[in-house]
Amino acid sequence: MRRLSGWREMQLDAGSPSPGPSLSILRTAGREFSRAAGLRSILPAAGRVLGVVEPAGRVSIKALPSDDVAASGNGHLTVMSANLWHDWPRHRRWTERLERFARRVEAEEADVLLLQEIARTSRLRGDEWLARRLGMACAYSRANGHERGIGFEEGLAVFSRFPLTSPRVRDLMAVSRPFVRRLALGAAVETPFGPVLVFSVHLSLRQRRNAAQLSRLRSWVAEVAAGQAALIGGDFNATETASQIVSAQSAWTDTFRHLHPTAEAVTHESRWPWGWQVKRRRLDYIFLQPGEHSWSVLEAHHVETPDGPYSDHRTVLVRLAPPAEASPPPP
Repeated sequence: MRRLSGWREMQLDAGSPSPGPSLSILRTAGREFSRAAGLRSILPAAGRVLGVVEPAGRVSIKALPSDDVAASGNGHLTVMSANLWHDWPRHRRWTERLERFARRVEAEEADVLLLQEIARTSRLRGDEWLARRLGMACAYSRANGHERGIGFEEGLAVFSRFPLTSPRVRDLMAVSRPFVRRLALGAAVETPFGPVLVFSVHLSLRQRRNAAQLSRLRSWVAEVAAGQAALIGGDFNATETASQIVSAQSAWTDTFRHLHPTAEAVTHESRWPWGWQVKRRRLDYIFLQPGEHSWSVLEAHHVETPDGPYSDHRTVLVRLAPPAEASPPPP
């Protein structure tokens, strides 16, 4: 697929755990197959396997937004976090759902997007499509799959109306697993109020792993932020009664609960194929790690989609006022 202007790729150290014996054997076997004579028929399969087990850390970035969307700001910062539901292997209405999401972003006048499950297929790279459609800067990190190897991958992304700098990735897994990764992608957004650290996160469904990943995430964010304020948004795959979320709420500001202590907060519903509801849960959050000069939460809600859903998760939105010390001077 043709590389778009303004994009570059880099390989970052994601702090991935050392490969276990099974993963090392798998990689060695793939390389040996590739070298062996008379095995041309299985070379494509070996290449696909090696691609899928490629460690995390590959990042694509378009550091600057388009000139027509870059702006001086309107006195606050609007952030949206959304799991866009890759729907592998069917990818149903992928372009249509991206367009619906783009319209919501425009309607909400969002400045920063923290995205999960944004897919790249052999036909369409969702991150590049959205960056072009919205004119935003973008950083994308593959999590699972491999576009060149199997024609599909999904990952995390940060989008911004302002320039992006200092992309960073962290593999949150304790043990390498060849076909499943859970990551956090961070970047600095160069807002008119000064740089703001933001992180997009997608954690495991299994609760013991989830708790360990959230603990590692908190340590990493604290290390990177070094006393600065930071925004952490994503699909945490844990309800707010889970002990790891309760612990996170004690260290970080849960922006929705800060303004709505008792309101319903469901962001995901599970249903049987025939439509009956199974579970209604809150899995998606935007947290604010306070810093030396902290931001104020002006508004927080879960986004409605009057023109039809674009995901099986509800998007979380927060509007923040900058610290008084960081506010730009009046015109």
